[in-house]
Parts: sequence; structure tokens; C-alpha cells
Amino acid sequence: MMSKSLALGAGCYWGTEKYIVKDFQKKFPGSIETATVGFMSPDPNAMENPSYRQVCSGSTGHVEVLYVELSDPKVYEALVRFFFQFHDPTTMNRQGNDAGTQYASFIFCADDEQKKIAEKVKSELQSLMDEGKIKYGGGKVVTQISDLNQFYPAHEEHQQYLEKNPLGYCNHYYRFKGDWPELN
Repeated sequence: MMSKSLALGAGCYWGTEKYIVKDFQKKFPGSIETATVGFMSPDPNAMENPSYRQVCSGSTGHVEVLYVELSDPKVYEALVRFFFQFHDPTTMNRQGNDAGTQYASFIFCADDEQKKIAEKVKSELQSLMDEGKIKYGGGKVVTQISDLNQFYPAHEEHQQYLEKNPLGYCNHYYRFKGDWPELN
């Protein structure tokens, strides 16, 4: 059975948390068991327990992520599709004004089945872009897919940040809404 754990990097983790915890669950109520913002590196030997400032320096190789435990792994593919709707997966290590490796577009997968689905959805997205059905800032999907590694939660004041500070900084927005377009 596919794992219920994953981590998603889509730029600043405050917006990633808001879109997934609030908006994704409007489509799939109760689908998220837990969601925590923090840091993960694609390198399993990366620095342990980095601080926010260390991650922001770009020297640790960690990405700002939302670590998610799904209630049911059956919604995993829908979540991956949704993930591509609210950030730009064509900008390397950047989302809007936020630039640096910590803002990379990343899917951290807990098992081979998750990786297979993530690769399939990423490939479909590229095909949809090539067909002109979805437009982003660039022409090639640069989202990276990696193994789920050690997760380090961010400080408590960063958890549910936009829930506590509704006018707080968020550069995420929908690139496209509604259903995932059909491929030709």
C-alpha cells in the first residue's frame, strides 16, 4: 500500500500550507491528517536541524516544505495535480520575488508508487504546456522529485502563519483553476 506521508516544496511554505490545508481540503474534506511547515533536503546527509536563517542563507541545501500526512493515500495523485495549480513549476529555485534553493519546486516521495505518480503527473503537465493548454512563466517543468528524507519542523510561529496573520506575505496564486485539462 502507498504511503500516506509526503512533503511538497512550492516556494514560501506559508502559502503552500494555506493552499493545501484550506483549499485542497475544500475539494477533499478531511483528506489531510496533519500538515506541518519546515525543511527537507534531497541530500540524506544534509545538515541536521537547520535554523530558518541557515536555510534562508541557501547554504544548507534544504527546501521550505509542507510535510503532509494524508488520511487516505488515494488522494495523493489529486494532491500532486493541485500542487501544480498554485505555484510556477517552471522557475528554478524561485517563486515570484522569492529566490534561492530553499524556494525550489519539489515533491519528496515516501515510496516508489508515489514517485511513479509524481513523474506521470509532471510529464502530463509538460505535455499540457507543450499543447498550450496551461501557461506558466517558463516553458519547461523543473520540479524535482526525490526521496522523502528527514523533516525538520519550523518554529511554532511559522506554523499556520497565514491563518494567524491573514494579511501576511503570500506570493502564491492559482495559475489555473478547475479541472485538470485533457491531453490531446
